Amino acid sequence: MAADTPTPSASLQGQHVLLCVCGGIAAYKAAELVRRLRDAGAEVRVAMTENAQRFVGATTFQALSGQSVRTSLWDEAAEAAMGHIELARWADRIVVAPATANTLAKLAHGFADDLVSTLCLASDAALFVAPAMNRLMWAHPATQANVATLQSRGATLLGPGSGGQACGEVGDGRLMEPDDIVTNLAAMPLRSRA
Repeated sequence: MAADTPTPSASLQGQHVLLCVCGGIAAYKAAELVRRLRDAGAEVRVAMTENAQRFVGATTFQALSGQSVRTSLWDEAAEAAMGHIELARWADRIVVAPATANTLAKLAHGFADDLVSTLCLASDAALFVAPAMNRLMWAHPATQANVATLQSRGATLLGPGSGGQACGEVGDGRLMEPDDIVTNLAAMPLRSRA
């Protein structure tokens, strides 16, 4: 089987996956994640934070997903019909990758001050967070408390991995590899929605 071809166990056939990309260097891996999700049969739409766009452009995700990319809660064309609510309802699964310490904090405390946090709060879809940050940020008690809060509310933690980091340090905090994210998603059945 070719390296690009998903294994039968990594099937997300027909599922709607909303990928929320946050502003960290690992955002470049989210482009590969879109490809892998589509290879596994998912329909993928992408929402990006303002800071994510500093690392990877929306055009990249549009080309890979075949869908328009949402970058702002204040998109007049999309919001004329309450587009963020439609997108939140469309998703079967929301995957936040990379999930920065800032976004984890927002989600844990119910903030909705940008498109990504609003989408997560306005949806009953299964929520998956794939953290990516410096090892000290990951180990900080505030980050660990935020992750524990999210897990207690039903969010699923994907990673993080361990190894070399962009800052030159080594340790926990790397974004889980895209293939591993897809494998983990495929292993979890869709939950019934409210």
